[in-house]
Amino acid sequence: MTEQSKPVAIVTGAASGIGLEIARELVRDHRVIGIVRRDAPELEALGAELWRTDLTDYAAVGALLDGEPSIDLLVHNAAIAPRYSVAEATPEQWREVLEVDTVAPAVITSLALPALRTAAGTVVFIGSGASRNPVAGSAVYAAAKHALLGIANTLRVEEHPNGIRVTTVAPGPTDTPMARRDGDPSYDPSTRIDPRSVARAVRLAADATDDAHIPDIIVRPRAETPR
Repeated sequence: MTEQSKPVAIVTGAASGIGLEIARELVRDHRVIGIVRRDAPELEALGAELWRTDLTDYAAVGALLDGEPSIDLLVHNAAIAPRYSVAEATPEQWREVLEVDTVAPAVITSLALPALRTAAGTVVFIGSGASRNPVAGSAVYAAAKHALLGIANTLRVEEHPNGIRVTTVAPGPTDTPMARRDGDPSYDPSTRIDPRSVARAVRLAADATDDAHIPDIIVRPRAETPR
């Protein structure tokens, strides 16, 4: 199989953490394109293509997508997760998180729909346990992921006639560079999911047989901790 004959997988936020592991999992049998804002040497080393652009620059993303007539897999992984409570979050903070975590995946999906329909492709949204389990001090991020789940569930119904499958993969606490940067002195990676486990969940959705549709995959740490 030549590189150009492989199914096309686009992964947002593929420079590190979960996104990088998803790219690593898929690059074996997909032509992987990572949408990133910065240099991503580890992603390039895998042989993936890089689209360097801000996810919220919808004109730029749309122009890049126009060059892909068929997309087999679109994985929305990019997100920001600052901790803001309802009491403290400013309007600007609400807008920033919702734009990146909710609006961008929705708009990019809409831009990619013609190519996804051509391939009868799959859309995977990387959600969060925060969309199901309340965590004090994380209202803005939780709201964004609740909304993302609503988008996924509605898109599944809307695009079923066009052969598109839609899956939400919702990880619990995961050992990522972003999580480590939080500076929590009690941080214990042994109580968190390995990002490779999330990547394997994406693989499960991507490889579903033609007769099957996997709407939701919840990935929890084996060592559960009180929230």
